[in-house]
Amino acid sequence: MVIALLYLVLAGAFLVVIPAIVYFYLQARWYVASSFERGFMYFLVFFFFPGLLLLAPFLNFRPKRRSIEGANAAG
Repeated sequence: MVIALLYLVLAGAFLVVIPAIVYFYLQARWYVASSFERGFMYFLVFFFFPGLLLLAPFLNFRPKRRSIEGANAAG
């Protein structure tokens, strides 16, 4: 029973917990990362791909909408 619980915990960490951490890390560092860090990011995406694919429908990290000053004042 202990082995089954260990497998369940490891599978949950690999498929849910660590990919969620990777998503937030990518969101925070994507536009300011150095080339070495970007290679590390690609490695994380490759390594945790099943979990990232599992979480992808539930997370939305599109860039925030930009507001252009003066667009409303012209009309």
